[in-house]
Amino acid sequence: MTSVVAVDLGKTGCRAMLWNSADSSRAVSSVAGAPGLAAPDGVAAARAAVRAAVEPLLREPGGARPRSVLVGAAGAASAPAAARSLADALLADLPVREAAVTSDAVTAHAGALGGRAGVVLAIGTGAVAVGIGADGTYARVDGWGPLLGDDGSGARIGTAGLRAALRAHDGRGPDTALLDAAVGLFGDLERLPATVGRDGNPARTAASFAPEVARAADAGDAVAAAIVRDAAADLAETALAAAGRITVDGDPLPMAVTGGLTGLGPVLLAPLTARITGSDLPVRLLSPLGDPLDGARLLALEPATPHASLVVRVRRTTASPPPPSPATPPASA
Repeated sequence: MTSVVAVDLGKTGCRAMLWNSADSSRAVSSVAGAPGLAAPDGVAAARAAVRAAVEPLLREPGGARPRSVLVGAAGAASAPAAARSLADALLADLPVREAAVTSDAVTAHAGALGGRAGVVLAIGTGAVAVGIGADGTYARVDGWGPLLGDDGSGARIGTAGLRAALRAHDGRGPDTALLDAAVGLFGDLERLPATVGRDGNPARTAASFAPEVARAADAGDAVAAAIVRDAAADLAETALAAAGRITVDGDPLPMAVTGGLTGLGPVLLAPLTARITGSDLPVRLLSPLGDPLDGARLLALEPATPHASLVVRVRRTTASPPPPSPATPPASA
């Protein structure tokens, strides 16, 4: 019997899953996320988020002691020393024999392609393509954030839509249904700059307008349609750039598209798919097999995948016994 804990640690949320191979059962816990391992105090924030998500699962009656915990964390790719520090901290905190940390993009890749080599384009508020070759070659394309990159992302689509709405409001641009849509979602456009920055995450707020852009495009608005069409072209360019930097065993190269922005539907996905399949590269688009939690579970159970060199693993020595499982908190009086 093998029990493992898989964790998907993002900037807005942290999900943990305790998986028991004896009966294929799973339990999931969700808490707030952390700012990323590369951020100031990023390791401490990530450690707290992971513990908050994992410890309730370990207190469940009859739960098996997990063999390992594997965390896919935002920022791990650009901060390998921080990834090692987090793994060391979790090994000290949790009753496991092994703690492992990798990028959340790597766990998303493993989940979407079932641990195989290929390319995964992850699109949400941001946008990044991760390619992992059969020989372990790693290629990351974009994911540079809304100021310097994330081309075609929800943040970029939403920002372009809001800019178009403001241009129409000023009389500097063509009429567009995006004007009324922006007023409906955000209110007085004279206050829009303050509204977008109000919660400290302008990219996320702008991305909330992307579905409105997609709806307007689907209804025939020319301005919105151009924005979505340009986004599809940018995303296809990102995915194909990653595909061109790795090799797999045989053709065609597997590719999957994941993330919340896929919810925009055919208005975005149809032109994106057409550009990818119409390229000169031999690519086969697949439906995602699983999500980042599935990927983290797979990498915890099967270390011998093309992702192996991208995962930081630390193991407990026989001289350092694991800490006890978290005690069940006393009932309230």
